[in-house]
Amino acid sequence: MSTLFYVFAICGIVYMYTTYASRSSCSLNIFFITWTAILLAVMLVISLNSKVNRGLLSSGIMASYIVFLCWCAIRSETASIRCETKNQENGNGGWITILGFLIAIFAIVLAAFSTGIDSKCFQFSKTKIENEDDIPYNYGFFHMVFSLGAMYFAMLFISWDLNNSARKWSIDVGWISTWVKVINEWFAATIYIWMLISPVVRQNKVMDNDTNVQDTNHSHSVDA
Repeated sequence: MSTLFYVFAICGIVYMYTTYASRSSCSLNIFFITWTAILLAVMLVISLNSKVNRGLLSSGIMASYIVFLCWCAIRSETASIRCETKNQENGNGGWITILGFLIAIFAIVLAAFSTGIDSKCFQFSKTKIENEDDIPYNYGFFHMVFSLGAMYFAMLFISWDLNNSARKWSIDVGWISTWVKVINEWFAATIYIWMLISPVVRQNKVMDNDTNVQDTNHSHSVDA
């Protein structure tokens, strides 16, 4: 499964380079795709680090996801400046747009559901005593996450622009949609990288604190 996800991600990078960044004038698309490839490599290197040791499956899934977000961002550009090697407006471009839109909806629902039932990860203190009859999630947090997901879903239909006049096969198209997806990709990759390195950072801080305490106790014993 790890191999399949990484093959999908690498094929996606190659496909985007050949389809949307084949000319030097497509500098913005080249930047988007190159930065996505860099993020993919960074996640792979960190996952394989001996101190992190998180394996390749989760990083492969995340790599495929950010490649998909990059593709969606480029697809959200207007057709006149998308730098495609061939015009897909009269071909199967509409069905590709709808397929990408449905996958995005599925990802939003999955993210909203998994986040809504995992409110404990956002608690900074665990002073509350849990009982056996307590539900595993918070009602208010659960509905707040789904409300945010519903609002995000609604904005996709109008391409994040209240003045947008939708046309055929133009779901979620425009520069605002493009930059929303690009920032979403960068933010998701940053959060995932932090999830990988945060246990190592915390462990180092704990070890440093223990070392300082031992040095302090040793100095006090010598003075005594």
